[in-house]
This record gives sequence, C-alpha cells and structure tokens, in this order.
Amino acid sequence: MKIKPIKTEEDYTKALERLNVIFDASIGSKAADELEILSILIEKYESIHYPIVLPDPIEAILFRMEQMNYTENDLANLLGVEVSINNVLSKKTKLSLEMIRKLHQYFNIPTEVLIQPY
Repeated sequence: MKIKPIKTEEDYTKALERLNVIFDASIGSKAADELEILSILIEKYESIHYPIVLPDPIEAILFRMEQMNYTENDLANLLGVEVSINNVLSKKTKLSLEMIRKLHQYFNIPTEVLIQPY
C-alpha cells in the first residue's frame, strides 16, 4: 500500500483507477484499509476541485413541484400563506422561515438550499 496526497489531476486519475481495482476489498484486509484512506483523499480533492453547487431555492421548489405534479394553487394551499405564490416563485417576495419549514417538511428540500440568498 503506497498512499500519497492527491495534488494533481494525474494523481487524481491514478487514485480513481486504484480505487476501481480495490473497490470490492474484503473488510479488515489491507486493501480495505487502503480503500478507506484513498476514498478520503479522493473526496478531499473533489471537494476542492469539483465542488457541488447548491441549486437556486426557487428552482428547487419549481423542480419538486413538477416532480409531484403540484400547481401554484396546490403550493398556496400547502403553505397556507397570504402572499401571492406567483410573487414568491418569480422572486419578488422572499421565502419566510415558516415557508422554508413547510417546504422542507413536505417537499423534502434541504434547508441549506432553501435558506440561500437569491
């Protein structure tokens, strides 16, 4: 087991290739230990060089509405708010804390997505 930091794209490619070779290592084996360490190094490299950007809060709501066949009226009923849902979806009115809680609970949209500025 020869492990070294992943500093370049070439190192990253080699680490991924090695990971594929030892992916099914038996638990408790030296290969399994190597797999664990290698996956940590790969994750660290990816978090720096290939960060995952969170989606826009309103785009996430619209996407979930489409998935669940929800209309603006359905959303208004769900949220039970006095504000125009059209204004919320067109970004004229910001999401309130109560709306964020309900959207998280019923649509299962992560709060990290919903609390972002937009």
